[in-house]
Amino acid sequence: MSTPVAEAPVPVKRTLLIEADSKQKPRTVDLLNDWQYVEKSIHRLLAAWGRDMPGWNDKSAIHRHIWDQAECVRRLRERVEQFPGGKADAPVSRQLEQLANIVLLAPSFEDALDGIYELLLKTLVGAYGEYIAGVHPVHDAPTIALLHEINQIKSQQWLWYRDYRRRHQHRTDAAYREKATALLAAVGRFRAALPVARGEEARPAGVATGFRLSRFSARNEPLKPKQPFMDYVRADFVTNIEARRLFWAYGYMLEKNLPDDQLAWLYYGHYMPWQWHHDISRHLWDESRHGDSGLSRLQDFGISLDEVGFSGYDQGQRDELLAKLAAEQGLPPEEAYRRHRELLAPFKLEPMTPQQLYEHVFMIGMVAETGHFVVKNEGYVDFKEGQDLESAEMMLFDIIDETAHVQYAHNWLPLLAEHAGVDNTGYRERGARIREESQARANQTANELDHRLPRTPGDPCFDFYQDLLARIRATYPLANAASCPPRSPKPM
Repeated sequence: MSTPVAEAPVPVKRTLLIEADSKQKPRTVDLLNDWQYVEKSIHRLLAAWGRDMPGWNDKSAIHRHIWDQAECVRRLRERVEQFPGGKADAPVSRQLEQLANIVLLAPSFEDALDGIYELLLKTLVGAYGEYIAGVHPVHDAPTIALLHEINQIKSQQWLWYRDYRRRHQHRTDAAYREKATALLAAVGRFRAALPVARGEEARPAGVATGFRLSRFSARNEPLKPKQPFMDYVRADFVTNIEARRLFWAYGYMLEKNLPDDQLAWLYYGHYMPWQWHHDISRHLWDESRHGDSGLSRLQDFGISLDEVGFSGYDQGQRDELLAKLAAEQGLPPEEAYRRHRELLAPFKLEPMTPQQLYEHVFMIGMVAETGHFVVKNEGYVDFKEGQDLESAEMMLFDIIDETAHVQYAHNWLPLLAEHAGVDNTGYRERGARIREESQARANQTANELDHRLPRTPGDPCFDFYQDLLARIRATYPLANAASCPPRSPKPM
């Protein structure tokens, strides 16, 4: 019986990433930077078009993808800087900017989604897969590992997009697709690093275009509640723990507004360092999840958005513009309200100046978020003692997130002020002064409401408010509903 002879191993042809004169910088570094630019561009394109997404759950997906993209960029930047001489902000080819701008300047929101997910994302996934298959599995294992991680993230983004397209069928504009596809071919479909000519370096996607974000965040849900119950909540906030419980579920739901505002921060803050974009992307996703937390709690209580509405922080501007459009077009006010998404869609946001961006970050971090820690901590304690542990948990996780967000403001306000040419000296004192003024106004409003609101059964608004409280009470009764002492007033 003969002994089997081992066959000689067949050599595997691998892509070599060094050249004779490359010193210590493999070609992969330039390719990683090209990929990083494209991932950043997807991040910017989602920020540019994300305000146009109307559905609640789809908003949540876009906000999550903003964070996903920030994490993809972080991974690529860290890998670039692991190479001697690797610079994560090294110039890349202007061709990549041209491609990103073509995708950005889509004829419609639905076309833009196709450009982002079907053309850019899908092509990147293919490029990453080919790279993984072609390089040495040991020598370049760290790059392979991070590309596997990124492609896993991309797979979740793609699953959402595929499901979205099943629910919202659309045929991409032919001329748009043809132009974007041609440019994809011209840049080699991200398979090899592009040469960078001096003076022809890529700028951030969109900055050289006239693209403008939508002025108003799109909505599928009603903008207003069936009755303006929040006046009663403001009046009862200090004395009634059940009113506070309704407030926090509803108030957290309304935080879904902030991430759509922050999309504009990201788009118009292109001059800020990448780490700022990474922090704001996390802040944005956190606020989106706070909105989901509030809605989830309302649903636990059997309360729907059809009842309480999903109003915007800019609701006064929406109402004023809708009233004007109704008058101009001869529409009944209720018809203008019903068609709010269609009527408001053409209006665009004025580009945000560095001064405005500084003020937005200041007001959110140093006023709104800093100003609510006392009442939030009281809510956590009261709900925990009242044995509503799910409401207490909602409060606790928000407090944890907001602590980080306030730190972001402290970290970045000096640089934002420098870009804006404003004096940041004494910003803490300014924040404290504005919080005090806001508290005084809120106290006065609550006082006035308490004296003038009807509290007679049969009044539609009072009955609606009482019905909400009764339904919450019946679902999750509080053990301390009668014994909880008065608490701090609502700050704003």
